Amino acid sequence: MEKKYSTQVLPLKADITDEKQVEHMINTIISTFGKIDVLVNNAGIAIDKEFDERTIEDFKKTLDTNLIAPFIVSRCVGKEMLKRKYGKIINISSTNGINSFFPTSIDYDASKAGLINLTHNLALQYAPYINVNCVAPGWVNTDMNKDLPPDLIEEERNKIYKKRFAEPEEIAKIVYFLASDNASFINDEVIKIDGGY
Repeated sequence: MEKKYSTQVLPLKADITDEKQVEHMINTIISTFGKIDVLVNNAGIAIDKEFDERTIEDFKKTLDTNLIAPFIVSRCVGKEMLKRKYGKIINISSTNGINSFFPTSIDYDASKAGLINLTHNLALQYAPYINVNCVAPGWVNTDMNKDLPPDLIEEERNKIYKKRFAEPEEIAKIVYFLASDNASFINDEVIKIDGGY
């Protein structure tokens, strides 16, 4: 347990594709803080390979992390939120699940489209007590994208009306808003953040 900035922080490590580890993590959080107000499903992986080189194992690993894990965590946390009849679940998808497709990331694209669908279903399942929304960023300056070929980065940057990739803070501000009571009547929405594409 750490204390910094007058905020209590509890760092935990778990394999979110493992239901038992998730249950243990959530139980630890509940026993420490007594409740969970907000869940942000932000873990994700991308395995970029040429279409013909992609394996079934690659596909399954991506779906396990990007789609099945958010289901596991949301279901576990949702039970706790329902006890208090309050909560916010925010899924981090991608424009790859909406309108930008790359055969080299076909499993990632499918997982992010699935996460959008999961958002709609969870919003219905947990109505009227839990707000479930989704943020779908386009290109963002993150470690995941730093090793992309420079020509691809330039090509994609030119497709964006703002002519640049987003900064992580620009995505975080939307997540913060959705987690706040200022967004109390926003539910079952997918917010695309791509600078115009």
